[in-house]
Amino acid sequence: MTIYAIGDIHGQIDMLNHALALIEADGGPDAHTVFIGDYTDRGLNSKSVIETLIAGKAAGKNWSFLKGNHDRMFCDYVTSAIEHDPKVKSNISWINPRLGGANTLASYGVTGTPHFDHPLNGFETLTRYTRNGETISPETIAAEARTAVRQSHIDFLSNLPLTLETEDLIFVHAGLRPNIAIKDQDIEDLLWIRDGFLETNHNFERLVVHGHTALDHPTHFGNRVDIDGGAGYGRPLVPVVFEGRDCCTLTDTGRVPLVA
Repeated sequence: MTIYAIGDIHGQIDMLNHALALIEADGGPDAHTVFIGDYTDRGLNSKSVIETLIAGKAAGKNWSFLKGNHDRMFCDYVTSAIEHDPKVKSNISWINPRLGGANTLASYGVTGTPHFDHPLNGFETLTRYTRNGETISPETIAAEARTAVRQSHIDFLSNLPLTLETEDLIFVHAGLRPNIAIKDQDIEDLLWIRDGFLETNHNFERLVVHGHTALDHPTHFGNRVDIDGGAGYGRPLVPVVFEGRDCCTLTDTGRVPLVA
């Protein structure tokens, strides 16, 4: 079975279009493609990325989608004005440029410069936006986001699964906790895990394909393949093709074997 995979996109629509073109050139228009999550934040075109994915699904593309932690943070803010996820150890707001929420909101037309406060409880909090010399309250920004973001986008992201399994592969956004069955994995680990997963040489019986932890390039670690090549930080979005457990990256000049 041939399966293609695309790592964390983070609002990079031009990179996504290039990756999709590489996949179609290699596997044709019906290539089974798995998207590993984190479609939003940091890049400038999260709205366009989500629209592209929804359009592909509607057109009957052989595409499978997983949810990422950034996708959940985006939905939490739009639906409930929640700025913080307890898994963010720095306690910064989702809107902070480091997490990239401000760029996501801007892609939907909610623009301006965010300003933050750092109270004694340690959680960075949005205090205001400034736009064209005006001061805009956090409540107004949250209301603008609820109006600007289409419900269909929230529904799409909210209802995505967290894992996809084949005979040879387990796809997941962040990773797996060793020695725990897939059905018993903690949702927070599937979306956020690093410690306990990245350093383990545990045999998961199948090859784990994940993103979440940005590298300079997709990398094979023997028991897992991290396909987050850092598109959220401006590095290329490199698709990967799997034939069983064997894999290659796709480039403009063809396949390049990816080995441990």
